[in-house]
Amino acid sequence: MSVLLVLSMRWINPIGTSLMVERKIESWQAGDGLKFQREWKGWYEISDSLKLAVIASEDQNFPYHHGFDMEAIQQALKHNADGGNLRGASTISQQVSKNIFLWSGRSWFRKGVEVWFTAWIELLWSKQRILEVYLNSAEWGNGIFGAEAAAQYYFNTTARQLTKEQASLLAAVLPNPRNWNPAKPTTYINSRGIFIRKQMDNLGGNAFLQKLRCGNDCPQ
Repeated sequence: MSVLLVLSMRWINPIGTSLMVERKIESWQAGDGLKFQREWKGWYEISDSLKLAVIASEDQNFPYHHGFDMEAIQQALKHNADGGNLRGASTISQQVSKNIFLWSGRSWFRKGVEVWFTAWIELLWSKQRILEVYLNSAEWGNGIFGAEAAAQYYFNTTARQLTKEQASLLAAVLPNPRNWNPAKPTTYINSRGIFIRKQMDNLGGNAFLQKLRCGNDCPQ
């Protein structure tokens, strides 16, 4: 059943996410009547700058790995073992798995189910489809889900028309979207935005997105 569900979403856009359900339950419990803003946009209706900014910020090896970035996992384990601030190593594929199908939490059981869904997502979807679903399901504020809603809410524009700077600021707040505001960035968020834009340039600009089709087989 789970495999068929994943396969169907190769073509059918999910009408919602498990994270949205979780947030709705939280709002009912708090009695605040949270309303969602979300409007699905296809691949060509989303700014290339936002696609690249999210990859640069969240998962630079996205075109090359098969759902799990083993190098990043090893670095995170070493960092955590050395006593640094707790660091994760979730790929974009893993975040899609969690957002669409699972629940928040850090239990080993949830992580195991995440591995299951991530493996099937990578097997059955294209990289382009994975990123498209991610950009339409990511949380960008209280009740703000997806690139189109975020673009309209924060910058009074569309997902297609986001500038490189706006895209980098949206990517910068993804680690803590309910507490950080890309339209009113703090010094820290601004510095993250600058760093992300530099990483976008280091990756080769929007041409890097072509690697989503060929990965390690791309001509050098």
